[in-house]
Amino acid sequence: MPLAALQDNEASRRRWYANYIDLVIERDVLDISKIRQRDAMPRLLRRLATQTGQLLNMSQASSDVGLDSSTGEQYTTLLESVFLLHRSPAWHGTHGARAGSRPKIHVADSGVGAWLLGLRAQQIERRNATAMQQFGRLLETFAVNEILKQLTWLDEPVDVGHFRTKDGDEVDLVLEVRGIGIIGIEIKAGERFRPEDLAGLRLLKRRHGDEFLGGVLLYLGNHAVPIEERIQALPLDRLWS
Repeated sequence: MPLAALQDNEASRRRWYANYIDLVIERDVLDISKIRQRDAMPRLLRRLATQTGQLLNMSQASSDVGLDSSTGEQYTTLLESVFLLHRSPAWHGTHGARAGSRPKIHVADSGVGAWLLGLRAQQIERRNATAMQQFGRLLETFAVNEILKQLTWLDEPVDVGHFRTKDGDEVDLVLEVRGIGIIGIEIKAGERFRPEDLAGLRLLKRRHGDEFLGGVLLYLGNHAVPIEERIQALPLDRLWS
C-alpha cells in the first residue's frame, strides 16, 4: 500500500492500516451484503491472515472465531470481493492423480498482512521464531502478489495455482500457458537454499517433460545460481530489478 509506506513512522502506519481495515469492512463489505455477525468479520480476517501462504482450513478458521463453516465461507468470499484476500487454487495439470485439491489463501497486501499479524521489524531482526515463520509466509504472499500483477501485462491468458502432492512435495506457484507449457516458482525466505527446497520443481520437471518450460527458486540471496537444465535460483529482487 503506497499510502501506508509513505507514513513517517511505524505508529502512523499501524493507524493507517487500522483505519483502512475498518473503512473497508464498515463501508465496502456492508454495501455488498447485510451480515448478521459484523463483529466476527475482522476476527475472521485476522484468523485467515495467520494462514497466508498456506492451505486454507476454512473449518478451523471459522470455528476459531465462533462461526459455522458455511458462514465462514460466505464471509471469506466477501473479504475476497473487497480485495483483502484471494485464493490460489490447486493446480493439477495432466498428471495430477496424487495432487492435493485444497486452495491456498493469501492476504492481498503483505503490509496489511503484517499489521493483521502484529508482525514488526524488530521481531524479525531478533530472529524471533514465531516472527520468522510469519515472515516466511508473508514473503511468499508478497512474491505471489507481485507475480500476479505482472501477469496482467501478458497478452496470453495464464492459469495460476499452487502444486502439492499428497506426499508433501510442493511448488508455491505454477503458471500454465495453455498449449505452450508450465513454469514453476518456489519462494524461500532465506539467503541460502537446500537441495530439498528444489524437490517440487524437480518433480514437475520429471512429470511434465518438455511441457516444463522452467523452474525458478526465488530466495533472499544475492546471486543467480544455475541448478540444472531449466531450473535456477534467483534473488527475489529480480522481480522488480
